Amino acid sequence: MSFFTIGHRGVMAAEPENTLRSFLRAEREGLDGIELDLHLSKDGELVVMHDETLDRTTNGCGPIADQELRQLKKLDAGLGEPIPTFEEVLDAIGPTLPVQAEIKDVAAARSLARVLTDRGLLDRVSVLSFHDVALIEIHRLLPQARTVLVAGPSAHRDTFVGRAQKVGSTLVSVELRQLNRAIVEKCGAAGIDVMAWTVNDERDLALARTLGLVGCVTDQPGMKRLVEATA
Repeated sequence: MSFFTIGHRGVMAAEPENTLRSFLRAEREGLDGIELDLHLSKDGELVVMHDETLDRTTNGCGPIADQELRQLKKLDAGLGEPIPTFEEVLDAIGPTLPVQAEIKDVAAARSLARVLTDRGLLDRVSVLSFHDVALIEIHRLLPQARTVLVAGPSAHRDTFVGRAQKVGSTLVSVELRQLNRAIVEKCGAAGIDVMAWTVNDERDLALARTLGLVGCVTDQPGMKRLVEATA
């Protein structure tokens, strides 16, 4: 695959983010995989939502961690969609569609490691995080897991490649506007591939290709078709 496309929280430009509706739309549109975000409910269930709080994307309010799954399931995450659990997403999408699962802390890392082990998902699910400690924990529990260090401005620091190596990442995901050729070349010299977030139009795609990236995260359902049309 010359340049892969990952649906950001599904296809959040067209559907409510991090819902089954959004992930299934990404799959129908032919994107090469999906990206989602994980938090733990009060009773320890991995639920799919970007923010720590419910306020922005649901009709609820307050921290996710303060509510049990049964309470979260009563909320509307957009167009009548419920908040899905991680395992509900896995059950809904095709059995081979790649998944990038972003975690924020060590507790989520431990819960995710159990699911990946129990369901035999190490070849299909990559674990992403901005937080080194979360990826270090995944790597400690599952040395063979695929980890992806995510970065914005911190990708410019001299420590970035070393951080990626320490957490076991051979792929990093960097904000497109923070990327330059020097960062990509430093990563490449260390055997680390680079993908970008978020690539949403032809100009973004042209920049990503010029930089020599291997893929992107996108909000747009038509990005796979654009990649093919401009190859």
